Amino acid sequence: MLLSILLQVAAGAGIGKLGAALGAGLAAIAAGLGIGRIGGQAMDAIARQPEAAGDIRGSMIVIAALIEGAALLAIIVCALAIFL
Repeated sequence: MLLSILLQVAAGAGIGKLGAALGAGLAAIAAGLGIGRIGGQAMDAIARQPEAAGDIRGSMIVIAALIEGAALLAIIVCALAIFL
């Protein structure tokens, strides 16, 4: 009961839009941090085993694309929450 009242108040005050904007910002920051960490770890792995550079690079690109996809989905969901 209390939760439904709070949600109605938040919807009227625009707090939901603020939360969606913060969510979009956090998704973008988290994606940047994740891809940066993948790049750093891949460089460490290539430095340790230069003969596996091609496999490591390919895996790094695939994982970075998956992170980008998840971040894009989160940003789109937040944008829909803001504008709809």
